[in-house]
Amino acid sequence: MNQKAFIFDLDGVIVDTAKYHFLAWQKIAHRLGIDFTHEHNEQLKGVSRIRSLDIILGLGNVQVTQEDKDKWLSEKNEDYLEYIHHMQSDEILEGVVPVLQYLKDNNQKIALGSASKNARPILEKVDIIHYFDAIVDGNDVTNAKPDPEVFIRAAQLLGMPSEGAIVFEDSVAGVQAANIANMVSIGIGSSTVLHEAQYNFNDFTEIDTEFLATLVTT
Repeated sequence: MNQKAFIFDLDGVIVDTAKYHFLAWQKIAHRLGIDFTHEHNEQLKGVSRIRSLDIILGLGNVQVTQEDKDKWLSEKNEDYLEYIHHMQSDEILEGVVPVLQYLKDNNQKIALGSASKNARPILEKVDIIHYFDAIVDGNDVTNAKPDPEVFIRAAQLLGMPSEGAIVFEDSVAGVQAANIANMVSIGIGSSTVLHEAQYNFNDFTEIDTEFLATLVTT
């Protein structure tokens, strides 16, 4: 069997930490008198923390100093860390572990490629960090998706060319990053939203071993 590099995003792919980001951002928004809804939160998918705050401030047309921004970014992260501190393995999205286990059993290389700066503690909390041969997160890169830096670095750490990499993503920016890097892009979520992905599944329960074997052999 060939060896490929399988690269997973974190939020919305392996675990649903998006709900904790939403609650932490909503707390900041309410303090500023800004109505921040789940629909608004969609704009923050795959976006850096700094850019996310700018989007929220834009919703309320609020002008603030850099000092205030730094304070709110810190507060948001503290709230988020408090939420994820209590995460357990039952928060892994359904179907993810069987896919990771199949890849590991078949000697495939596995990496995480995420914008999250808290990827390592999250993987440890939900007890699946041992599946990953490499982790590239927000602490390791300077460019946000759709720039492909995070995925290219992950492939490099696995010792694989970009053309031999397969990316699982739930955001438009992430799918675009994989495509730019000439990697196979697999959208996890709505095919209407992730129409640029080469393959699309609503979730990992729809991904069978036959499909995974095809990815490895082609």
